[in-house]
Amino acid sequence: MKKIIITFVLTIASFAAWANPQTVTLDLPTMNCVMCPITVKKALNKVDGVTNADVSYEEKQAVVTFDDDATNAEALVQATTNAGYPSTIKE
Repeated sequence: MKKIIITFVLTIASFAAWANPQTVTLDLPTMNCVMCPITVKKALNKVDGVTNADVSYEEKQAVVTFDDDATNAEALVQATTNAGYPSTIKE
């Protein structure tokens, strides 16, 4: 029984290793106060698959790391736009 449980746990853990982490930078030109990054970060972190969101008021951008099996860059743009801060993907 222990071997079955260990095998099951290792199998589940290996699925996380298959995830494809991606990083994208979003330009956020409409951030105009030091509180704006807090709102943007909260909106991005609510998107399933986002593992990290660093938002800079000074640079007016967000660097977001996410699992591309769970979400995509367009969903991140939509999340910031819905929060009142339209963004574009920085090339």
